[in-house]
Amino acid sequence: MAYKDYYDVLGVSRGASDADIKSAYRKLAKQYHPDKNAGDEKAAERFKEIGEAYAVLSDPEKRKVFDQFGHTGQVPPGYQGGGFQGGDFGGFDGSQFSDFFQGLFGGAGRRGGAGFQGGAQVNLEDLLGGGLGGAGQSRRFVQNVEGELQVTLEEAFSGSDEVINVDGKRLSLRVPAGTRDGARLRLAGQGPGGGDVLLTIRVLEDARFDLYGDHLTTSVDVPAPVAALGGDVTVQTLSGKGNLSVPPGSSGGRRMRLRGQGWPKKDGTRGDLYVRLNVTVPATLSDEQKELYRRLRDLG
Repeated sequence: MAYKDYYDVLGVSRGASDADIKSAYRKLAKQYHPDKNAGDEKAAERFKEIGEAYAVLSDPEKRKVFDQFGHTGQVPPGYQGGGFQGGDFGGFDGSQFSDFFQGLFGGAGRRGGAGFQGGAQVNLEDLLGGGLGGAGQSRRFVQNVEGELQVTLEEAFSGSDEVINVDGKRLSLRVPAGTRDGARLRLAGQGPGGGDVLLTIRVLEDARFDLYGDHLTTSVDVPAPVAALGGDVTVQTLSGKGNLSVPPGSSGGRRMRLRGQGWPKKDGTRGDLYVRLNVTVPATLSDEQKELYRRLRDLG
């Protein structure tokens, strides 16, 4: 039974945050998804391995167990540290995973279960009680599950195809273009026992843009001569590059507007993009440039 380093599988450090782990998983899952690699057995095996690593590292208790006992390949019998109860795989069907996973998690807990993102273990016999329907019979347990899906600002703007794992199933979904933080998506009938999967969209912060209502804000560097004399500068927008005409005599901090370059609205139009001007000077100057700046300074 070969040891698996789940951190290495996802390409993250042992001290990686939950957000780092989720981001690495989403990137790799997209790359190796069977829909994009039809007939590629190596990609399919890699995809399963990625899902197994995420099933462990995305759950605090299973991650703790892996960090403590992973090198041994087996949890000591009866281990209950930190509330870990083995068979809860956070919505993943552990039977599809490797022998290493089975050895570490498969024998430590109770039977059955359903959940999502570390949801509580549910044993149907315990839930329904003995004698319901007679011995040997089972009832169908329908459960709605909820979770959060993180997307970048660009993905929320343009729309994106995502892959999630629920109750051992990999589900594909489309995040619509113009989705906002806090929006809810519903996957009907895709939860345990035919319940629904309810996702809350969380839009990650972007280093370049801020979103306020229907409008976006950003900044652009403007060379000092262009700010003084006027001219055109190129501005990065979420839909490409735009041209901004800077009027003569523009000071640093001035805000200008690019109409229709903001966030998509329900009526099909878009808000505006507000651009803050950052007036810049060269870090190093030639002798000629220095002389010109001296003359400008002296002219006052």
